[in-house]
Amino acid sequence: MTQPHTHQYDVIIIGAGASGLMCASHAGQRGRRVLVLDSSNKVGKKILMSGGGRCNMTNLFVEPENFISNNPHFCISALNRYTQWDFIAMVEKYKIPYHERKHGQLFCNDSAKDILNMLLAECEKSNVAIKTHCEVTQIQTIEGSKADSTSSPTARFKLNSNLGTYFAESLVIATGGLSIPTLGSSGFGYDIAKQFGHTVLPLRAGLVPFTFTDGFKAVTERLSGIAVDGTMSSDTAAFSEAILFTHRGISGPAALQVSNYWQVGESITIDLFPTEDVSELAHWLKQQKQQHPKSLLRTLLYDRLVKSLVLELQTLLWENHAETAMGQIPDTVLDDIAHLLKNWSHKPSGTEGYRTAEVTLGGVDTAELSSKTMESKKQKGLYFIGEVVDVTGHLGGFNFQWAWASGHAAAQYV
Repeated sequence: MTQPHTHQYDVIIIGAGASGLMCASHAGQRGRRVLVLDSSNKVGKKILMSGGGRCNMTNLFVEPENFISNNPHFCISALNRYTQWDFIAMVEKYKIPYHERKHGQLFCNDSAKDILNMLLAECEKSNVAIKTHCEVTQIQTIEGSKADSTSSPTARFKLNSNLGTYFAESLVIATGGLSIPTLGSSGFGYDIAKQFGHTVLPLRAGLVPFTFTDGFKAVTERLSGIAVDGTMSSDTAAFSEAILFTHRGISGPAALQVSNYWQVGESITIDLFPTEDVSELAHWLKQQKQQHPKSLLRTLLYDRLVKSLVLELQTLLWENHAETAMGQIPDTVLDDIAHLLKNWSHKPSGTEGYRTAEVTLGGVDTAELSSKTMESKKQKGLYFIGEVVDVTGHLGGFNFQWAWASGHAAAQYV
């Protein structure tokens, strides 16, 4: 039979994702009585689907520059106190096999389940209670004079839910963002922040593919499934990674990275020859003109780019010279073509939005949180960690590292 005191906890964490489970296990290790509440039917869904089911758990090269925030210095404290090496040490302690991919990205060899099971094992060791299918309907603060007779004298928060009423001294919001709503994400964490007087900075989908509604959409449909290594840039950022054409637009690591910086109305520019500058590419084209005067430009480019892409480029960039032998194309035209191949520019109509976004940009304003403890400056005992905070990592394991670091930071003080 459940005793009433089981509804009283030192710490209640809303959200059983990466940051929530991390915070729970470390708070539990400090001897705190911890309850984790999650509205979905199972915990850690985003962990399980990340990295194609292999979980890009962290990165070997974590720097503040890998994070986007209204206050770029906010993340430094937490990241310094729980580093990628700390997380790797835990992974190795559990003998989870992992490997490095390009750019220092670390993935599980077998399954993302290994990471989730590790976090759950850490929680179990610390006697953390976890409840799923729990919808929190109301959160109230308890002032000394108004303390509920059933609550502990140290309780600051009263939570009403479909599973009953809970009391806690510390309340941690680890609800994530709006990305991939099919995994159960909602704006609940932002609503809680606003309830306690916090500013929520404008939200938008991040690490998300671009879409097009103009004539270029037909081009991406025809090229769907083709990937090229190039550099993609917006007005303020550039990334050199794979660029993938899809039936909706452009995806791939480079596009996802740029989407964090792109603003509606801006163009994106693709450099199909990122290892050469314009003059080098123009020089190569003129060399080909000398060496293969009877060849067509498309034939010479087949060695360097996928054939179907070359045919699309021909229609878009040099249609008037499509059937002109290289020897007959003026050098000035080759200079122009070199420039266009390095600066292939298009204006997206938008992105695929939260449906496929990996993260949510914006969130709880860090100016109103302690960078040391993650505690609210407006409400004692209230903490915000992970994606709900205005800190967004680049693609490559950085968002998980922020989850681990922010969860660990709060756990030392809850």
